[in-house]
Amino acid sequence: QVELAESGGGSVQAGGSLTLSCVASGDMYRGYCMAWVRQAPGKEREAIASSDAGGFTIVADSVKGRFPVSRDISSKTLYLQMNSLKSEDTGMYYCAATVWENCRLVVRDPSLVQQFQNWGQGTQVIVSS
Repeated sequence: QVELAESGGGSVQAGGSLTLSCVASGDMYRGYCMAWVRQAPGKEREAIASSDAGGFTIVADSVKGRFPVSRDISSKTLYLQMNSLKSEDTGMYYCAATVWENCRLVVRDPSLVQQFQNWGQGTQVIVSS
C-alpha cells in the first residue's frame, strides 16, 4: 500500500509560479515510477511529468521549459516547479506512482496513465488571465 499526498496548489495569475510537492509513504520504495498527472476541466487526464526508478525525469511537450520536475529519493518526495503559468494550466494535479520500467513513456501516450495503481487526492491549480 502506497499513500501519496500532494500539496502546493492554489490560485495564481498568469505568468506566476507554484511549486507542487508529493510525499509518498507506506510501501513506497526507490523502484517506483512517479508522475504528475493533470486533468483540466472537461478534458482527459494528461501525464505532464514523470520520474523513473533510475532518477530519469521527463516532461510533456506542453510544459517543457516551464515545469521542471525533480525527485528526492531520501524523502520520497516528487516536486513540480510550475513557472510562467498559463490559463490552460488550470486543473487538478495528481501525483501517481507504480512499479513500471517504462515510466518515461507516460508523457507521450495519455492512455498509459491507467498503468498507475496509486493516486493522491489531487491539488487544485487555478490560473487566471
